[in-house]
This record gives sequence, structure tokens and C-alpha cells, in this order.
Amino acid sequence: MKAPNYLNHIEYEWGSPFWGPFLAKFAQENQMVRFDQRGNGLSDWDVETISFEAMTQDMEAVVAASGLDRFALFGISQGAGFSINYAAKHPERVSCLVLFGGFGRGTAMRGNPEYETYRETSRMMMREGWGSPNPIYRQFFASGFVPDASKDIRDSFDELQRMSCSSENALRITDMNSRMDLLEVARQLDVPTLVLHIEGDQVAPIEEGQLLARAIPGAQFVKLPGNSHVALESEPCFKLFFEEVHAFIAEHADEKKS
Repeated sequence: MKAPNYLNHIEYEWGSPFWGPFLAKFAQENQMVRFDQRGNGLSDWDVETISFEAMTQDMEAVVAASGLDRFALFGISQGAGFSINYAAKHPERVSCLVLFGGFGRGTAMRGNPEYETYRETSRMMMREGWGSPNPIYRQFFASGFVPDASKDIRDSFDELQRMSCSSENALRITDMNSRMDLLEVARQLDVPTLVLHIEGDQVAPIEEGQLLARAIPGAQFVKLPGNSHVALESEPCFKLFFEEVHAFIAEHADEKKS
């Protein structure tokens, strides 16, 4: 099962050059259950609550509705936090955790003035230019997530912004993520865990991924080459990512939790 990441639109993603190749490659060897988080994509945008606990409860509801018994749980970016929280509550359901580009503490919890400055700049850009055709706004978001990507990939990312959620919901989700603090929960995990992180990630610095891996008992950490926040098909990290992930999931597929 894939926990929701920052922007979701499960219908658009399949055909987009940004997410399509990644999802197709994952599905070659594994069934993937995914859903749009509240306030995003095909889910209801008009929601009273956007909170970490509400998001975790949504995951619990999707697991129940899907009839899943025991499964690998995959979290990208903010989805790593949701995955950790779910696995801590339901260790008997999770065969293994795969966390990619994740973090255990949000920008507001890191005690670094530079993160605060970036967070406020991001908030201003979201308020003024979310989904805007203005290239200044588009460049700001794409340059952080996929700095080395082609124009087609950047355009696809821009379209995902427009289709995934409103500027108000983007701000609410950003604020939720900035206050995330799950390192103590991570220290209590008893689930095989693989943590992968791209070396030059500008959205979630690799130091945050390393900190998260150190917090999780027995976690394996894999550093991938590149500068993006996600694994693009055109980049060397794509092949390496799937070699590591498919092997790890297969290794733990038949393990049972007593």
C-alpha cells in the first residue's frame, strides 16, 4: 500500500510523465493500493479537518475497505510519516516499511532559521501563485522538486499542482507537515524498514532521511544519486531505487508477525 504524498490525483498520475513511469514500474512486481488524501485529487476538497491523525485514520479506512491483511507499506515524503504512524499502531499488519525522501520532523521542528525562511516563502508563493501560469511561480515549485527535469516533466508537475488541490488546501497540508514530529514514534517501531534518499534532495535534505533511519531500530539506509525529491525515469536513481525496493519487499513478503 502507498501512503499519500504531498500532491495526489490518482487518475492524472497514471498518464503523467512525472509519476506514470514510476507507478508502472512499481506495479510490474507488486500490486499497489493507493488513494487520494483528503483535500486532494478525486477525494473531497471541502473538508473540515486536515491533520496528521485524520490522515492516518483515512489510511486505516482504506486498508479495511481494500481487504488487506498483511502488506508492505510505502511512503514518499510526507507519506513516510503517515507510514511510520500506521506501522506503530498496527505492526501486525505491516510486513515491511519502505520510506523514500522522508523525514521524521517537519521544518518547524528543526530549529533552523533557514527552514523557517523557506517555509514562509513557500507559503507566500502558494497564496499568490498556486496553479498560476506565471513562470515565476511555476519555476519556484518545480526547481525544488525536480531541478534537473525536462520541460515535459516540469509541465506535468505544474499540471499536477493545478489538478491536485486548491491553494488553501496546499497551505493546510504544508502547515501540517511542518509540525510533524515522529522521531520518538519511529524509535518504537518493530518492522523491517528500508529508508532511501536522493543525495541532493532540496525538499527533504538527506540529513533528515539519515536522522530518520538512525531512529528506526534496524533500518537500512540507501543513498541514491541525483538532486530530485522523487525518482524520475530519466535519472540514474530510478533503476537503483527499484532494485533495492523490489528485493527488500520480496525478502520480507512471507514473514509473519506473531
